[in-house]
Amino acid sequence: MAATAWDRQLDGELAPGGIAVRRLAARVGSTPFFAYDRQAVDSRIAAVRAALPDDIELNYAVKANPMPALLQHLSGRVDGFDVASGLELRHALDTPVPASRVSFAGPAKRIEELSQAIAAGVTIELESEQEVARVRAASAELGIAARVAVRVNPDFSVHGSGMRLGGGPQQFGVDSERVPQLLATLRDPLLDFQGFHVFAGSQNLRAESICQAQSLTVELILGLLDAAPAPVCYLNLGGGFGIPYSNRDRPLDLELVGQNLHTLMAELIRPRLPGARVVLELGRYLVGEAGVYITRVVDRKQSRGKTFLVVDGGMHHQLAASGNLGQVIRRNYPIAVANRLDEPAVETVTVVGSLCTPLDLLGSDVELPHARIGDLIAVFQAGAYGLTASPTAFLSHPAPAEILV
Repeated sequence: MAATAWDRQLDGELAPGGIAVRRLAARVGSTPFFAYDRQAVDSRIAAVRAALPDDIELNYAVKANPMPALLQHLSGRVDGFDVASGLELRHALDTPVPASRVSFAGPAKRIEELSQAIAAGVTIELESEQEVARVRAASAELGIAARVAVRVNPDFSVHGSGMRLGGGPQQFGVDSERVPQLLATLRDPLLDFQGFHVFAGSQNLRAESICQAQSLTVELILGLLDAAPAPVCYLNLGGGFGIPYSNRDRPLDLELVGQNLHTLMAELIRPRLPGARVVLELGRYLVGEAGVYITRVVDRKQSRGKTFLVVDGGMHHQLAASGNLGQVIRRNYPIAVANRLDEPAVETVTVVGSLCTPLDLLGSDVELPHARIGDLIAVFQAGAYGLTASPTAFLSHPAPAEILV
């Protein structure tokens, strides 16, 4: 099993990167902070590589965590990056990853971002007919052919996904039934057609659902080959692999997903697309469990029989853990007293943040060792969709540090 941020301990303390958490907090200089463990990231990538066919490339979805130091670390371990904004693109281009291994997806790309992508030579994932026109205009202005792929909104959805990015009406991609008509407009010297991208859903822990979606994706793309304006040399199968966020969640069966991809590659993809780059795009699954959010207890408060631990962080840094980012029914993320891991749970407490709102909740009725003022609370599963997915300006509290250890 791949390592996670809570696997390393030292003398009863959490030890991200092998450094005891109190010493790490002193090194950072303040709390709260996010710590991302290199070894845990490397362990997860190794597990994915071992499960995948050798001829499937592994891309990192930068939106999961765009920290520049993390991207530099990942650049030597993945095959490419997928970005969703001009700033993410600049961060990706600052790494050794070649521009030809960077793709740019997302609706409403600004003309400045399209020009930036064309000039850099990255692959633009086309999301609509109007975007084709904007790309063509930008290419003509620059005198550079744009590398493009078509993002397809499939006619199926993925059961078990936390967010469905395909099937039904979507702001993402071109409806599959309209793709052949769009492909006919891409026969243009200003457009260097590469292939297709399908991303049907995210945060899925059901291996059977992921396998079914990948099989349907391959069937869909193979059905579009005859309409393609040029030989297909790029096929992005998306990702959507989930991580467990509560005790009720069961980890994804990565081996089953890998077996299905071996079959798809051998029986369907390689016979029709022998030389194409086939890409799996993962973000959360590579870095989510490698990150931990550390915040300090500043107060213990009793209120009508309930104990509150009040910490110096909160939902403005780690919105998802508060239940305000995608959870229909709030469930606690894994949480611990980071400097008392060897002590038994002796009390039920609610961990709240520093903001003037009852929404600022990090842990509700959790069983923990007795925590004192000054102790450090760890909120796990914080490596993806943490800081950059949170309202950091809310109530004007200081921003947390991020470190890679």
